[in-house]
Amino acid sequence: MDSIEIGLWVTGLMLLLVVMGVRVAFAAAVAGFLGLLWIFSARMGFEKGFFVAVKMAGTIPHSKVSTLALSLIPTFILIGYLAYHAGLTRALFEAAKRWIGWLPGGMGVATVFSTAGFAAVSGASVATSAVFARIAIPEMLKLGYDKRFAAGVVAAGGTLASLIPPSAILVIYAIIVEQDVGALLMAGFLPGVVSALIYAGLVVFMAKMRKDFGPPVTGFSWKQRFEALAPALPVFAVVAIIVVCIYGGVGTPTEAGALGAFIILVMAIYKGMRWDSLKNSLMETAKLTAMIFTIIWGVLIYVRFLGFADLPGAFSEWIVGLQQNPMLTLIMILLAYAVLGMFMDAIGMLLLTLPVVYPAVIALNGGEGVSAADSAFGLTDTGCSIWFGIIVVKMAELCLITPPIGLNCFVVAGVRPECSVQDVFRGAIPFFIADTITIATLIALPGIVLWLPNQMGFG
Repeated sequence: MDSIEIGLWVTGLMLLLVVMGVRVAFAAAVAGFLGLLWIFSARMGFEKGFFVAVKMAGTIPHSKVSTLALSLIPTFILIGYLAYHAGLTRALFEAAKRWIGWLPGGMGVATVFSTAGFAAVSGASVATSAVFARIAIPEMLKLGYDKRFAAGVVAAGGTLASLIPPSAILVIYAIIVEQDVGALLMAGFLPGVVSALIYAGLVVFMAKMRKDFGPPVTGFSWKQRFEALAPALPVFAVVAIIVVCIYGGVGTPTEAGALGAFIILVMAIYKGMRWDSLKNSLMETAKLTAMIFTIIWGVLIYVRFLGFADLPGAFSEWIVGLQQNPMLTLIMILLAYAVLGMFMDAIGMLLLTLPVVYPAVIALNGGEGVSAADSAFGLTDTGCSIWFGIIVVKMAELCLITPPIGLNCFVVAGVRPECSVQDVFRGAIPFFIADTITIATLIALPGIVLWLPNQMGFG
């Protein structure tokens, strides 16, 4: 049996374990170790093969996770938890309500932009949805908004944290494909804004079509509007720090994350945060970071096996050999992500698939070192890496609101007992359509993704 066949059998085993309910981290680690054992035993005998497989699997966690780039993840997560205890979430929502609540469906639009603002200080989609389920849904229900819509807009708004920097999932993508973290974070900024605008446009359209949708919020004076901005200023400070550090080259993304966390911590203490709240923030950050790192450890063992099995190379050759338009092939890959995302969490899905899919997409574009003029998508290899990363992360966002595993929808239903999971999924359907429009826009206009990275010398 050759290495490709071993790769297919082991991948099948891993997928079977996932379907059986085994956590992605452990399913990938077990399958990856067994695959390494199988390949090395076939080459050098079981005893020596076992020793080599154990040694390789044992060194992967430290060698890969000790990279500086991954230190971004806990700082980004900590910023989000501290921002909640500093009262920034409520301040953002109040400011958005006073400034744009007068629009048709104003409370829905305010929810979209306040979640986008919170996404700029938090890299966790689930945390964003959980926080605003407590703040925005009661306000909308009080004004007569349909509970399905109220729950749906919060679940969908939370997904914006996956694109708008700081984004933990973009950091993970950058590490997997070995691209510059700063370039990926900056690349997510404009697509995140575009996605928020499309969400807001959808809410206004729905309000125009349905007269009983929910009243706008009016009656705020200009003085009251400007007064609402002051409590939300730390959010703008953190955004400015991230942009200046990464885009301006003043510091590294890690330094930007640490400085942002410090500013939010000072703000939280100033707002009266107690020791219990700080301890909870630190504990929740540690738990979520440990979960993400565990997934990375397990999947990297599987990825190392894939390299020895040469499955990514074989898949790339097969993709390139398809006699059809490369763009059609890319769309088919994205549709496969849409289906896979119905059954897996976003981070696990990307970690498992990118080692195989990413080389295939680069090969489909024309391979390493290709010029924009000679490529299939009109992009250099670096530009294609960044562009595909934003699109595939947006696909991961889409999966957060699709049944049966749409995590944001379950989180919103868990926080708001008056909204069943079915209510949240139904309320999120229009935003699924909006996400599809966003993805189509980013595919058709890659300049939206690449403008900021190009200004930094990438793309």
